[in-house]
Amino acid sequence: MTIVTESELREYWKNGRGRLPVFPSETRFTDLAREFLRQHKMDAQSQVIESNHIHPDWDKPGTFPVVLTGPVPVCAVCGQPIKHKPDHMTQLDAGHFASKTDPRLILRGRVDSLHAWVMLAAAKARGFQMASLASHLDTLSAYCREIMSAEYHARPVAPLILLGKREEELHEISHWPDRHLGIQHIIPGPEDHEMIHWLNVLRTQAREVEVVALEAFGADRGLDQSGIGNNISHALNRFSSAVYVLELYFKAGKLT
Repeated sequence: MTIVTESELREYWKNGRGRLPVFPSETRFTDLAREFLRQHKMDAQSQVIESNHIHPDWDKPGTFPVVLTGPVPVCAVCGQPIKHKPDHMTQLDAGHFASKTDPRLILRGRVDSLHAWVMLAAAKARGFQMASLASHLDTLSAYCREIMSAEYHARPVAPLILLGKREEELHEISHWPDRHLGIQHIIPGPEDHEMIHWLNVLRTQAREVEVVALEAFGADRGLDQSGIGNNISHALNRFSSAVYVLELYFKAGKLT
C-alpha cells in the first residue's frame, strides 16, 4: 500500500505548473495531503479512481439552482401566467409554479434537508480530523444535489458512485459485509464513536425521504407513468445503502 504525503503532492503540483499522476487504487493519503487536495479543489478519491473512468460528473461543488430567465412560468393547476409569485407558491420546474404543499415540492424540501444533514455530518467529520470520511460525505452531498436537479428537470438520476464503487458494488457490500469487509452487520450502540451515530441518522433520513418520493409520484400505486418517481426512490434507496457502507467501513477501521 502506498501512502502519499503533502510534500510529495507539492512536488508533483509545482505551484500549478505540474500535474498529479493517477495513483493506484490501494493508495492512501495523509490528512495533510487530503487538505492540500481540498484547498486546490481536487478530491483525493478522484485521483485514485480516475484511471477507471468512473468519476461522476455530478460530484462537484454546488451552485445557486434558480435561473430567472426564459418565458413567464404558469400555474401548474390553471395554466395562467404568474408574473409575481405569491407566497404560497414556488417554482415546480422551469415553466410552472405550484402550491408549496404539492407532493413534489414537499419531496424537494425533504431532499434539501437531507442535503443539509449530510453537510453537517461532513463538518463533524472534519472536526474529528477524519478527512477521508468528510470527503466521502461531500460526495453524498453532491448526490443530493443531483437528485434535486433530476427531480426539477424530470430526468433520471445519475447512478451513485462512492468509495470508487458503483451502486451495484455498494449494494453488495451493504448486504454481505462479512464477505467484503470481514465484519457482521452492525447496530450502533452507546460504545460507538459519535460519527457512527451521525451516519446512522443520515441512513434513517434517507429511508424516510425514499417513502416521500414514492408518495409524491404515486410510484408505489402504479401512478408513475413516466418512471421518474421510481427512479428517484431507487436513487434514495441506494443512497441509504451507501451511507450504511460508510458505517461499515468506519466500523472496520478503513475510514479512521
